[in-house]
Amino acid sequence: MADQAKKVEAITAIDVDFTQWYTDVVLKAELIDYFSVKGCMILRPYGYAIWENIQKGLDGMFKATGHENVAMPLFIPESLLQKEKDHVAGFAPEVAWVTQGGSETLTERLCVRPTSETLFCDHYSRVIQ
Repeated sequence: MADQAKKVEAITAIDVDFTQWYTDVVLKAELIDYFSVKGCMILRPYGYAIWENIQKGLDGMFKATGHENVAMPLFIPESLLQKEKDHVAGFAPEVAWVTQGGSETLTERLCVRPTSETLFCDHYSRVIQ
C-alpha cells in the first residue's frame, strides 16, 4: 500500500503541468517505456492493447464513411521536406537524418519522418490529376 501511495505522490498535478502529468501517468501505469534513442518509446503490452483498440474503433468509423487506409514511408527526401519548410520549422532541430545506405553515401539526405503531411501532399498531388 505504501508503494502505491509513493507512485501517486510522484505524479505531477494536472493543473500544474499537464504535459508532465500525462507523462507521469503513462509511465506509472506502465503503458510505455523510454528507449535509448531520444524521441522514441516502447509501447508496453497494455499500452499496445489500448492503441489496438483505438485503431480498431477508428478503422470501423473511417470505413463506414468510405475512407481507405494508406501507409506512408518512414523516410522523406530532403528536397521534399523543404517544400514544407515553414510547417517543419518547429521541429526541424530534432529531425533525424539518414546520410548513408549500406556502405554508400546517399545522394540526398533522408529525414526520418516527423509528420506525414509532406508525403500525403506530394502523393495526392500526383494521384489526383
